[in-house]
Amino acid sequence: MTQDIYYRPIPSETGTWRLAGGWARFSQCEVLRRGAASDRSAPDVSAPEITDRIPDDWLARLTAPRGPILDMAMDRPRVMAILNATPDSFSDGGLAGDAAGAVARGRALMAAGADMLDIGGESTRPGSAEVAIPEEIARIRPVIQGLSGLAPISVDTRKALVAEAALSAGARLVNDVSGFDFDPDMAALVARSGAEVCIMHAQGIPETMQDDPQYGDVVLDVYDALAERVSRAITAGVDPSRIVIDPGIGFGKTEAHNLAIMRRISVYHGLGFPVLLGISRKRFIGRIGEAPEPRDRMAGTLALTLAAVAQGIQIHRVHDAAEIKQGLRLWSALEMRSGE
Repeated sequence: MTQDIYYRPIPSETGTWRLAGGWARFSQCEVLRRGAASDRSAPDVSAPEITDRIPDDWLARLTAPRGPILDMAMDRPRVMAILNATPDSFSDGGLAGDAAGAVARGRALMAAGADMLDIGGESTRPGSAEVAIPEEIARIRPVIQGLSGLAPISVDTRKALVAEAALSAGARLVNDVSGFDFDPDMAALVARSGAEVCIMHAQGIPETMQDDPQYGDVVLDVYDALAERVSRAITAGVDPSRIVIDPGIGFGKTEAHNLAIMRRISVYHGLGFPVLLGISRKRFIGRIGEAPEPRDRMAGTLALTLAAVAQGIQIHRVHDAAEIKQGLRLWSALEMRSGE
């Protein structure tokens, strides 16, 4: 599904159009072309090509209001709090303890201002090994059951049988970091259940994805890969109104790849779906921000979150829900204009 030309909306406070029907506005787009690097941070790259003549099909996708996800309007940034029921996640493995502890932590995250919870039973950090399906289900099912009805719940899994168990326990969104590439039964399960789904981009599997990731143009290659995965999902019967996309920061991507995507992340609105961003406490934040320990990367996470909010990104998957929510409240007080 490779294209030659892509249009990245450039946010502007006085812009003509609302980006994705949300808070950000734009009047112009940066034109991104195959064969010309979309990451124009290098000093020898020519100045970006800017236009206000946007093709009708692109303009329609860039401006169409996004429908609700987990019954929440996408007219403001939403916080998805991470709740790992795992002993080995890169940042907070084992923090929740047993199921009762995880439920208590989930309640605390919602009290801190999270809009939804993303519950996972298998670490997908670089180098992590696959967890057996029965064990993954055993980790997450009691946690989801304990929080069902108290919070909108997403299940973070690559496996159809795990997703099925999670949906039966009360989850309503499937967050598949493989973008339906890992389990051939996942698309059919999501279609049959009517669940909402986040389709993420990843190059490779967690065990090997960071060995030597390569792209021709990471921003555009990820765009095309997401378009192909969305098309495959819709062909399998998934309702387009229930799809969220995620460019997959850190999943088969170097630091340079991650930064290139963050600089041009508004281009993914051109796919026509709400966009989820998962950058919380990632390794490149620690390296650039001089924070070796993942727990010390909240400030860097907030900085990138606000940069993405400025480009209209709707859902932010984070560990530090209270702090990120505080930052968003301050941003809202300055930027959101009531009655518009």
